[in-house]
Amino acid sequence: MSLLAGKFGIVFGVANKRSIAWAIAQAWSNAGAKLAFTYQGERLKENVEELAGTFGADTLITPCDVTQDEDITRVFAEAGAKFGRLHLLLHSVAFAPKDALEGEFVNTSREAFRVAHDVSAYSLVALSRAAAPLMTEGGSIVAMSYYGAEKVVPHYNVMGVAKASLEASTRYLAYDLGPKRIRVNCISAGPVNTLAARGISGFTSMLKHYEAHAPLKRNVTPDELGATGVFLASDGAAAITGQVLYVDCGYQIMGM
Repeated sequence: MSLLAGKFGIVFGVANKRSIAWAIAQAWSNAGAKLAFTYQGERLKENVEELAGTFGADTLITPCDVTQDEDITRVFAEAGAKFGRLHLLLHSVAFAPKDALEGEFVNTSREAFRVAHDVSAYSLVALSRAAAPLMTEGGSIVAMSYYGAEKVVPHYNVMGVAKASLEASTRYLAYDLGPKRIRVNCISAGPVNTLAARGISGFTSMLKHYEAHAPLKRNVTPDELGATGVFLASDGAAAITGQVLYVDCGYQIMGM
């Protein structure tokens, strides 16, 4: 029996076929879940429609700016009308101005700090709040983090601080939503060659460094992140909430 048969979910953060969000969405769908998708702006609309459309012509695909509460309200109203209830939510949304991901963190502007936290961390709070009333049978909320939330990664800068906020928010949301049988967890993925990652200065060197130093001597694959997403969404993870799962070929355990 498919692990996620009878489950309904909504995916935030697909940009193109290399997105981690797309890898997890494919894995959720292959496990039996029915999904809706959002996209950020007209620039990404065609990509998301082409990808999500492979799940069927009736797939719900709708725009959402996660910094706008009215957009969030509309999206979950549409999802509620489509499915009647929700079980899964994937938050794979992050942004910081490009100049904030170069140079030194000490030079981060007030506006860049605000934007990074609003888009990358507060959005999880806003989306979880909107999803909770539809998760009447319990649910699983999965967010995407990175090791730069825990340790300094050169050039990750304000995004690392925003991811730390995301991980702390995950714990507080897990506490608040636990009585509703809604679990909230983060996947901390090793570096993957995505559109967002390529905006980080020195990303290619980062891939090589992970491959050389991780215990498994390689980088994580999108399919492996998808499999982790299925696990967190399934009953196999029914007692796991408020956690950060490192899926990075073991890199996080290394001291040197």
